[in-house]
Amino acid sequence: MKRYVKILGTGKYLPKKMVTSAELDKKLELRSGWVYKKTGIKHRHHVDGETASDMAVMAINQALQNANLTIDDIGCIISTSGTYEQAIPCTAALIKEKMGIRDSHSPAFDINSTCLGFVVGLDTLSYLIEAGRYNHVVLVSSDISSVGINYEQHESYVLFGDGAAAVVIGKAAEEDGSRILSSKMETYIEGTHFTEIRGGGTKIHPKHHSRENEKEFLFDMNGKAVFKLSSRVINGFVEGILEEAGVTMKEIDLLIPHQASGMAINIIGKKLGVQEERIMNIIEDHGNVISASIPMALHEAIVKARIKRGSKVLLLGTSAGFSVGGIVLVY
Repeated sequence: MKRYVKILGTGKYLPKKMVTSAELDKKLELRSGWVYKKTGIKHRHHVDGETASDMAVMAINQALQNANLTIDDIGCIISTSGTYEQAIPCTAALIKEKMGIRDSHSPAFDINSTCLGFVVGLDTLSYLIEAGRYNHVVLVSSDISSVGINYEQHESYVLFGDGAAAVVIGKAAEEDGSRILSSKMETYIEGTHFTEIRGGGTKIHPKHHSRENEKEFLFDMNGKAVFKLSSRVINGFVEGILEEAGVTMKEIDLLIPHQASGMAINIIGKKLGVQEERIMNIIEDHGNVISASIPMALHEAIVKARIKRGSKVLLLGTSAGFSVGGIVLVY
């Protein structure tokens, strides 16, 4: 279903603390250059006192400025982060408090699909925009992965960065041209346990945390299994979403994939037959910022004029679960 929804403004925030791949080589006692060769990342940013809501506010303020709007114009704040600042209340409520919105009772809630959170949030809220429920909505992914990565799993430990990205969306007039052409999400239960943090919820509650079970509270990924499953399903998924949109891959001006790793981005480009110059790749100086990766890459694409009004864009990613999702839109 086509939805006349427009991206009005974007913003991002990166913590000031930078962690280079050379530093990680030394920390993990790996040969010089191993981390960069394995990940394609030169540096990523880690928080140094910032909270997820702190970072979200910075990204939102930039997005509002770029949209020529104020927070009073926003009817709803959605946190699409893959990580939570605290168990309850939802991160969006904490963000609204930090934004200083005290006289408005506008809703704030979370949508979480780990790395696909922003894509799922944009898809979901676009229907509410189209229906007239809201005029303007802020979607913000503010992710802190550095506190939960496992030192012993080198291949995943070196991938992740912290940061936030925000996108303001609103109703588009038909003559604007901006719209969502198609959207899709699929979940494959054979990959449910490929990517997990088992502790922290009600199954393994934090009160049961101990030195013996500490790994249950850290990120755990079977990278080979994730790669094998995603490689099997990605082509068919993309064919379906493009067919629904009524476009071909050659008509896509820019592919904005989840910034999982340099290798993953290169492989998806080859599998889909997309040249490097038509892929938005920011992994080198951002790392994998979970759900913030796609909106962060979208922001960079706009800032660097990789897309302009009327450009056809494919947002594409995978997430824990195992899910694959995407949106074809006209910027």
